[in-house]
Amino acid sequence: MADRSLNNDPPARRVVITGMGVVAPNGSDLPSFWDSIVKGISAAAPVTRFDTSAFPTKIGCEVKGFDPRQHMDFKKAKRFELSIQYGIAASRLAVKDAGIDFAKMDPDRVGVIEGTSLSATESSLKGQATLLSRGYTHMSPFALINGHFGGGSGEIALELGVKGYAVTYSSGSASGNDAIGYALSMIKDDDVDVVVAGGAEAPFIPALWGIFCLTKVMTTRNDNPQGAMRPLDKTHDGFLLGEGSGFLVLEELSHALARGAKIYAELAGYGRSCEAYHSVAPHPDGLGMRRAMEKALRKARLHPSEINYINVHGTATSTYDRVEVHAIKSLFGGHAPRVAISGTKPVTGHLLAAAGAIETIICALAVKNREIPFTLNLKNPDEGCDGDLVSGQSRPYPLRAVMNVNCGFGGKNACLILKEYPERP
Repeated sequence: MADRSLNNDPPARRVVITGMGVVAPNGSDLPSFWDSIVKGISAAAPVTRFDTSAFPTKIGCEVKGFDPRQHMDFKKAKRFELSIQYGIAASRLAVKDAGIDFAKMDPDRVGVIEGTSLSATESSLKGQATLLSRGYTHMSPFALINGHFGGGSGEIALELGVKGYAVTYSSGSASGNDAIGYALSMIKDDDVDVVVAGGAEAPFIPALWGIFCLTKVMTTRNDNPQGAMRPLDKTHDGFLLGEGSGFLVLEELSHALARGAKIYAELAGYGRSCEAYHSVAPHPDGLGMRRAMEKALRKARLHPSEINYINVHGTATSTYDRVEVHAIKSLFGGHAPRVAISGTKPVTGHLLAAAGAIETIICALAVKNREIPFTLNLKNPDEGCDGDLVSGQSRPYPLRAVMNVNCGFGGKNACLILKEYPERP
């Protein structure tokens, strides 16, 4: 029998976060973004992008004051729809924050992964309207770039000079976590050393707005925008739609250390699942959510008792909020009351495919700054939503390991686990 002590396998590759960039309703630089999160300053306001008078929901979280010329050539910017503009801007900010120069790297050791779910809608609708009213010769040829999901990741790679690969993930509201999780796997498998990963979404389009209104998933508290979205609370009536982008630079640890990079946190585990239960509703017992969390814990080699904080999907709908908390209690058992729980979408809005990326950035900042953000507008916990719910104000706490959970229509669940780096003894 072979002596297993003589194992020549290389040590497991570790992945760290060395750069982050946001274009968000509550701030497009990390300091202001984080300040609004910990202070609970919501970006919710009446929608200005289009006339909402015919819709029951008239409020949302729009990105304000965004100037694409600060991030890309203006002629190019005019060709792109907003989701691509947001993605390019957030990825550039993340790379700048990381202080990394891809021109000095092996081109095959760098990649881009973007999560998005509705990015092609605006161009497709405009193209169809032009075709019907004026004929195909009046359609924009740039609709070919904007009109397919892979356009965003390709344009980001072009702007950043990333020549390894460019991939787009589309799994609904789980897309951002899936994009980051796939990047984690690629680095761990030694296919690449650095990946720029995140998500982008720009859903403030009348037709989409109408569909969301028809499904009754958005809040209708139009007279109280900042107090409208209430995750985990018994008075919740739906989410605030948001827009924007978040990107992270993920880097193999020794590569990051060799260039003296700052490190926000370690990305330790990723788990995903599909419930195959319902087109829009989660399994009532939270089985898919639990499986995604279990897989992430196994990949991170952590016991549930080692998790300090969970940033929940928290859509302020009873269908998801109750099921999500039930899944946490089912998995964490006796440790569940000692795990801090909060949802941050009342501040940012629900950014759909970009939600996971934005909330991963929030988790990384929580670990780095040792502070747990609170759930804005949580005053009366809903039935079954018990435990250590962080409300009222943020909580200083030396976090060691945190979990970010996001769920998409079709029963798609994705979970990421971040750890403090360096770990305290």
